[in-house]
Amino acid sequence: MPRDERYSRQIRFAPIGEAGQQRLQTSRVLVVGLGALGSVAADQIIRAGVGFVRLVDRDFVELSNLQRQSLFDEEDIRSNLPKAAAAEAKLRRVNSSVQIEARVDDVNPANIEDYIADVDLVLDALDNFETRFVINDACAKHRKPWIYTAAVGSYGLVMPILPGTTPCLRCLLGNLPAPGTSATCETAGVIAPITHVIASIQVAEALKFLTGNLDAADIRLISYDIWSHRFQRIDVGDEAMATCLVCSTGRFEYLNGTPLRTVTLCGRNAVQLIPGVKGDINFAELSKSIAAFGPVQFNDFLLKCSCPPYELTLFKDGRAIVKGTEETGLARSVYSKMVGL
Repeated sequence: MPRDERYSRQIRFAPIGEAGQQRLQTSRVLVVGLGALGSVAADQIIRAGVGFVRLVDRDFVELSNLQRQSLFDEEDIRSNLPKAAAAEAKLRRVNSSVQIEARVDDVNPANIEDYIADVDLVLDALDNFETRFVINDACAKHRKPWIYTAAVGSYGLVMPILPGTTPCLRCLLGNLPAPGTSATCETAGVIAPITHVIASIQVAEALKFLTGNLDAADIRLISYDIWSHRFQRIDVGDEAMATCLVCSTGRFEYLNGTPLRTVTLCGRNAVQLIPGVKGDINFAELSKSIAAFGPVQFNDFLLKCSCPPYELTLFKDGRAIVKGTEETGLARSVYSKMVGL
């Protein structure tokens, strides 16, 4: 397909133009998380013609996703597809000229530096602060720009972060928020319009950076409630950078930590378990041994076993999601009985 025709309307937008489009096509972007925010952001940057896009997500498609996660459909659920695999398949049909690399993986201190090493920009589309703090440390250490986003209920946040130049996430939040102190999609719900708007603001800021329009970038914290239409820009300030452990002393506490063994998943009534040593599980063999627990389905990506009131989803590397509880001890017990620790 003719390149000029595909991007003609974008090229006619004066701040981008032909030169900006060429810069986009040589740019490399990492999208971490492919839920309500990441599915929209990935779709938009790939349609914009960013040359290389790496998609990383640890999860699989569920029915509750379809209300707001625009890349996925019912067939993805029937096929038990991980979000990364489903997104890759859809997005290759959207723009075959973009190099797309999809990874079904959990981003953690052990792998984040590899994931950001060869990209120009990181787009955060996560649902937990633990991983965001890991990204913040890694991007600060390697001077990689990234754009923080969050959305819950009808409210969302966006903040571009240019390490060494603008305040980072720890400048904004200080320490990791205590469990139960932040609203989640389970406690407050979420509506699709806010996730689409916040992701679109994130991509707009990404386009400014990637096309060399840094003078137009808004480096403040952007806050928007789509229900009340309340919009704010908040200046985090240089004072926060002066006292920030990351910005002022170069301490990367979350990057130096060990990968989490358990993570309670936002709005899912589920716990993720991450083994200390990754493996390459033979699903065909395992399915025989756990069939006594309940019905088993598997494909090249994951295995599911329904053992009411729980459901185990197991990935090839041994990572698992136990649905039906938020108690990490109980989730460990289910995993231990079915897979082994």
